[in-house]
Amino acid sequence: MMIPLLSRTLVATLLAVTTLVGHAQAPQAPEVAAKAYLLMDVSAGQVLAAKDIDAPVEPASLTKLMTAYLVFDALKARKISLNQTLPVSERAWKMPGSRMFIDPKMQVPVEDLIKGMIVQSGNDATMALAEGVGGSAERFVQLMNEQAKAMGLAGTQYRNPEGLTEPGHHTTARDLATLSTRLLRDFPEYLHYYTIRKYRYPGTPASNDTNRNTLLFRDPTVDGLKTGHTSAAGYCLVATARRDFPNLPGRRLLSVVLGASSETARANESQKLLNWGYTAYEAVKLFDGGQPVASPKVWKGKSAELKLGRGEPIVVAVPSGSAGQIKTEIARPEPLIAPFRQGQAVATLKVRQGEQTLAEVPLVALEAVEEAGFLGRAWDAMRLWIK
Repeated sequence: MMIPLLSRTLVATLLAVTTLVGHAQAPQAPEVAAKAYLLMDVSAGQVLAAKDIDAPVEPASLTKLMTAYLVFDALKARKISLNQTLPVSERAWKMPGSRMFIDPKMQVPVEDLIKGMIVQSGNDATMALAEGVGGSAERFVQLMNEQAKAMGLAGTQYRNPEGLTEPGHHTTARDLATLSTRLLRDFPEYLHYYTIRKYRYPGTPASNDTNRNTLLFRDPTVDGLKTGHTSAAGYCLVATARRDFPNLPGRRLLSVVLGASSETARANESQKLLNWGYTAYEAVKLFDGGQPVASPKVWKGKSAELKLGRGEPIVVAVPSGSAGQIKTEIARPEPLIAPFRQGQAVATLKVRQGEQTLAEVPLVALEAVEEAGFLGRAWDAMRLWIK
């Protein structure tokens, strides 16, 4: 692999995640019978296939992905605990649609409510969690919208925590992919709830025990995430799979399929996208997490060089069979003048195939470089002036 000389071009905008810029010979995506869809290589942070990803859609029970995010955040912050019990309000009890079948006589542990929300898609469990975390459903919805704004979900607006049809309640395939990848990244300790195939709370109907994500039953590599359905939204599914490859164990893909015609169709189309992504593209690990990609010279610093890289492995997805054609280059400002804090975005690694840019990955300072003393700064200032 060739790494050309460092560019002197100042990169005005460093991307927050690796992005797929384009490729002249990109594999043709399969036909997908859905209103909108998106396939992302989560390991590489690249979108592999997409259709109408910014079109506003009703999220139905995919809304519960954001509800779960806030519940997991409350658990991580120890505002609530898994074994803590929450009351079931009249409002929660009377929620229409999918239910866990809990009632006001019950005090239900948070962990069971989470299972009821995820496995059974229970609107009653979701409302009980929203009221328990937010104090009221209305306040919880405010928290949902605040979190959506913080995540940059520009096409998303919530009106309720469960996803029932309501004017102004909408999202996009792009936003759902962003939210789902944040769930995967921020709360790995809670993601096992999405793998549960069957669950019911004691005393509730045995017929209501099956996860609606049928891919969990047919593909052992699928480990989440959530289904959704209303008459307005159609049949929707955000699915994720994790498969091992010799060059990259645990490669994860994420599919978003919105507005399919049936429960079977949303599962089939999601499976089609996932299988296509794993075969049409291969993931290449360019650098390990913490490995310096480059160590350019630093001026006016206590250290003579700045180690640039990423805390996590740098992975790119390329059309299968084309990994040997990859070349990389680094765009960064010149000169680099201290100080630099650890984690500070400094440069961009551009991954190319021929004349095409496949991906751009922001590089950060792996270690801090403090400013040198007066004499050191003066000496480098003079050297820079002569240079």
